[in-house]
Formats: sequence, C-alpha cells, structure tokens
Amino acid sequence: MTETIHIGQHALQELPELLQNKAFSKVAVLVDEHTLAHCYPQLKPHLPAHDIIQISSGEEHKTLQTCEYIWQRMTELHLDRWAVLVNLGGGVIGDMGGFCAALFKRGIYFVQVPTTLLAQVDASVGGKTGIDFHGLKNHIGVYQEPQAVFINPAFLDTLPQRQLKSGYAEIIKHWLIADAAQFEQQRHIGLMTDNWEELIRQSVAVKSKVVEADPLEGGYRKVLNFGHTVGHAVETYLMRQPGRELLHGEAIAVGMVCEAFLSAKKELLSEEDLGKVELFLEMVYEKVVLKEDDMEQIAVLALQDKKNLGAAINCTLLAGIGHAVYNQPITLHDIKESLRYYQSL
Repeated sequence: MTETIHIGQHALQELPELLQNKAFSKVAVLVDEHTLAHCYPQLKPHLPAHDIIQISSGEEHKTLQTCEYIWQRMTELHLDRWAVLVNLGGGVIGDMGGFCAALFKRGIYFVQVPTTLLAQVDASVGGKTGIDFHGLKNHIGVYQEPQAVFINPAFLDTLPQRQLKSGYAEIIKHWLIADAAQFEQQRHIGLMTDNWEELIRQSVAVKSKVVEADPLEGGYRKVLNFGHTVGHAVETYLMRQPGRELLHGEAIAVGMVCEAFLSAKKELLSEEDLGKVELFLEMVYEKVVLKEDDMEQIAVLALQDKKNLGAAINCTLLAGIGHAVYNQPITLHDIKESLRYYQSL
C-alpha cells in the first residue's frame, strides 16, 4: 500500500503538512449533509483555502448520476490534475469520491477522512473505489490509492449505535479471517468498548497486511470477502425493498453466519467454532427476516459477485477461526441452504 495512514485523536493535525508539502493547486472537500454539519467543523481548521462539494447521503445516491454532478462541480471549480479532493464521510463518500477523483482528467489526487467506523476500518483502506450500478453493489470501480488516510476516532461520537454496529461487522470479519485470539477475547465482551482507537488500529493492521500482499485482489486479498458473497446479495436485494434496507455491516453479519455454516458443511470449520460465530453475531445483530421467495432471489444475485469466474460462484470460507480460504466453489443451492439455516437460528 502506498498511502500513509494516520490514526488517533491528533490524526487531523497531520493533514496540513501533507497539503503544504505536496503543493496542491486547489483543495476541494466532498461532504454530505451529515458530515457537513457534524464533521466538517472539526476538519475545517486544518485546511487551507478550499471549496466544498456537497451531495446527498445514502447508498441510493452512490450512482453515476451523482458522479456526474461531482464532475460538473469539479469542472466549475477549475480543478486541474494537481488538485486534491478530500473525502469527508463514510463508505459512500470515500468510495464515490475516490472513484470520481481517479477518473477526473485521468486522475487527480485524493485524501480519505473517514467518519464512520465502517469506513475507518474497511472502506478507506486498500485503494478500492467504486459505485453501484442498476442496484448492483460496487459494480463499477477502479483500484486507486489515496495520498493518505486520516482516521480520527472522535468522529464516532457523531454516530448512532446502529452505524457503530454496522462498522463493527468488518472488525469481527478481520478477527475471523486473521486473529483468532482477538475474537476469543472480544466475543465475551460484545460491542461495548471504551477504546475504539485500539480496535481500529488492530483492524486496519489486518487489512493493510492483506492488501500489501495482494494489492489488486489477484488471489490472497479475496480473504477479505468473507461474509460478502451472501452478504452483498442480501444487501443488494433488500436495497430494492422499501423499508427493508440494511446497512452494509448488517448484511455482512448475515453473510458471515451463512458462510460460516457453509464452511462447516464443507468440513472446513468445526461445529464448535460455528456455534461461537453464530452466538457472537446473534448477540450483536438483530435477526433479518427472510422468506423463501427472498432467498431464491438473493441466491440469483450472487451470480453477479465480482469474485466469480465464469458460471462458478467463488466464496471465501473459514478453515477454522482466524484462517480464511478463498476461491471455494459454492452453488445456488448452497446459498439458499445457508439462508434457510440462518432463518432457523
């Protein structure tokens, strides 16, 4: 990974040095209505003269139409190839802002300032950018590293509990694929913590190590997709059901239960460890009610998963807690069976 990651209560104090040393021609800040009101006041003192580009919050706005508006504003502000875009927000802002910066005039600089737990431990690290397309999650995107990432845990004080729990799912995922000891310790604690900064550092360290070994997801980086084959399909399907939408981490929690079940079915994961995973996730997340027809349609959506090769559905499974294996072939029947299992708990 080429970006520099700053984590801690004083992380934003490192931003002026980057902006001054790089001598960017112009600075623009991408925000939504929430980050403008609650997070921008903390960021503003650390910025030179700059312009603001504001978009509407929510996954439903992570589209080409919103990108067109961002590119229009970049053009109106006369941003050139030596300008920098500061993405202040959660995963939607980070993914879409990075994508827009990577394509504008064949690429301008961008910086990530993640404000949600999900973005701080996952979306802002690793150079993945992208948008949704016709309801398919992150269907269009590019790999492009930010100049730097500035993670200030103080932003988490602006979040409702539901958003914290959504981000926590990615932390749990990192334990399940790479840190059995931390999972064992934390599963007795649940969500409550007085030290998000330490958990963020541990989680970012796991992801950074994986990304450095495989920046473009040619192989090993796919371990980070545990819970995402089924989880993304659940998220995409419910995104189209008004009133049933899930946050990303809530859908991934469903996916992790399903894929842990498939791991046990394929005799990669013991029944005892499957029970530990289930119990922990049940303790943190509310049950998502899915009917048989829902399961049929969710399974079909998994055919669009980006890890697939041809008609084969490739999944990341657990070969024991703390160890993931990628490119594990599963079927539509497997997915439906795993969703039925989830509903039976």
